[in-house]
Amino acid sequence: MKLAFTNRVRELNELDTAARAGGLVVLFGRRRVGKTRLLTHWLEKRAGVYSQAIEAAAPIQIEQTVRDIGTALPAGIQPKTWMEFFELLRYGPKGTVLCLDEFPYLANSDASLPSVVQRWLDHYRPEGFTLVLSGSSTGAMNDCFLNRAAPLYQRARKLIHLEPMDYAAFCEACGLDRSNQESFTLYALVGGIPKYWEFVEAGATALDLAEELFFGPSAFLEDEPLRILREERIAGLTPLSVLEAVGRGASKTSEIAARLGTAQTNLGRTLQQLLDASLLEREIPFGESLRTTKKTLYRIGDPALRFWFRVYSSQRSLWRRLAVEEKIKFLHDHAATVFEDYCRSRHADASRYWEAGAEFDFVRQDDKQFMVSEVKFKSLSPQDRIGLKKQISAKWEKTRLSRQLPAYTIEILDISTLTDG
Repeated sequence: MKLAFTNRVRELNELDTAARAGGLVVLFGRRRVGKTRLLTHWLEKRAGVYSQAIEAAAPIQIEQTVRDIGTALPAGIQPKTWMEFFELLRYGPKGTVLCLDEFPYLANSDASLPSVVQRWLDHYRPEGFTLVLSGSSTGAMNDCFLNRAAPLYQRARKLIHLEPMDYAAFCEACGLDRSNQESFTLYALVGGIPKYWEFVEAGATALDLAEELFFGPSAFLEDEPLRILREERIAGLTPLSVLEAVGRGASKTSEIAARLGTAQTNLGRTLQQLLDASLLEREIPFGESLRTTKKTLYRIGDPALRFWFRVYSSQRSLWRRLAVEEKIKFLHDHAATVFEDYCRSRHADASRYWEAGAEFDFVRQDDKQFMVSEVKFKSLSPQDRIGLKKQISAKWEKTRLSRQLPAYTIEILDISTLTDG
């Protein structure tokens, strides 16, 4: 399904503001998050040109870029090097906006390119010229623009991190009722990645979408984790095995190491790579400090990848033999974890809390008191809420944290939360 351009108001405004001043703008975000769509949409109302890099030798990349942006260069001249290419930009139309998408592909083929761009920005950039460099690889973009030793470090006027979109934007783009539990289950399969939303067909159920995206012949997301790891330049079997272990329920370093049959000390570099690439997230209990606590858990944050490792990977051989009710339960249980994330994300300071024998969906501070929240991915009756409040309150009173934070309120959240603003 072809979707209309949705949301991204903040990012469009940031691009507009940066372009008025000119200079270097850097846009980065994970694979399929919508960088290309954002840039091409933004350029529709500007005198700008766009080129998406290919993985090839530098001369072929230069030739392709010249072909893509011909109007920004003097006619009849074919540069042979990136130095010549950027020299020619001085003679193009004034106030030009040039977008080079997937810039890491270009830098990988010619290691001198970042230095060439730096020199051009510092000494030869025409007044009012805006250069937008975009890329999917978090590691490669960090190396190019956030590494203190990199030529382009602190050269960007604006760094824009394009995040996955939220549930409200998903419903708007796909024409769904955001109060409907099935709508959220659909969202739990695709998350905030607009490219995946194109597979959400009108009237299709979450089970239909799961079959199409994951379990069908040549399914679109069948090899997605491998593609992302390749994009992030994370090689070897260990990273994939770590994601498999976490997806199947191992959340502590010791549990992951046990699943892989290795020592915990062997996982440090891989875990950091996966964290840097936003493929894993690290959690600590509410009130703890990352610098001092040893209570660290790992999880897969992206909903679609979580489903891949939690359900698809473990069930793909059995899926065809499962009853419809069993499949729907897998979808519901997965969506429940995403719904908990959704409720928690609505509060900036909210975090899960756990200690020996007790676990709570999240705790947050509201004015001068603390809220202890329990999340259920279903509709609850008033009687259900009363019973749950009593259970959670009794469990909370036994925790160490309750003695440190005596003023608290128990909060029960169900799918009615989906209708909140």
